[in-house]
Amino acid sequence: MATPPSRAGTKGVPRARREEQILAAATEEFGSRGYAAASLPAVAARVGVTKTLLHQYFGAKQDLYLACLTPVGDRLVAVIRAAVAEGAAAGPSVTAPSAAGPPAAGTPLLVLRAIFTALEGRREAWFLVYETSLPPDSEAARRAAEYRAAVNRLAADGTAGLLAAAGHADPLDADALNHVWQGLVATLVRWWIKHPDQSPDAMARRCARLFAVAAALAPGAAQGDVPGNLPGGAG
Repeated sequence: MATPPSRAGTKGVPRARREEQILAAATEEFGSRGYAAASLPAVAARVGVTKTLLHQYFGAKQDLYLACLTPVGDRLVAVIRAAVAEGAAAGPSVTAPSAAGPPAAGTPLLVLRAIFTALEGRREAWFLVYETSLPPDSEAARRAAEYRAAVNRLAADGTAGLLAAAGHADPLDADALNHVWQGLVATLVRWWIKHPDQSPDAMARRCARLFAVAAALAPGAAQGDVPGNLPGGAG
């Protein structure tokens, strides 16, 4: 990654601040358009600098993508892992929302709330981890795959643990539930991106309401047989 020795930045903007602006603009460009369709001139125009300066600060297109991906991937894996640990420590709980304030605790809601909070202000960053047009042999593709694998492990461990706690040991059940959970998280994030007026707290409360309805509709709900904790993870 080639960077000039000067730290004065451009047009009087400190270098650190200019780098933040470039990363924010590039994250939005990559997240909304995908790697292949993203345009470095468009990123430069968003910030008000030249494409040459982008290369001076961050190197080639793949290097810029990696600079955007790394903080996002690190953050998502960390907050999901922390939410899963918090949910496990708290034990099973009712997932219905309270009349006022945040929803009641539960691993799925903790995970979703953590994801929404981590992405607030840069929601399109979600797609950087799941980008499919990255050059296959690039460092960016390898790093994105590592982040996906980490999230997948958290989801797989959580779904298997949930089923085991309910007395079910069928590995195919665990695999199916893992896919359902990760698809649900991805769908909710996509919906959230299309509704920018919805805050992370509002989304967490909405998910709590949806989970409560889903639990009430599940067979055996009247007998209290539906577990209160779903696994953590996202995809």
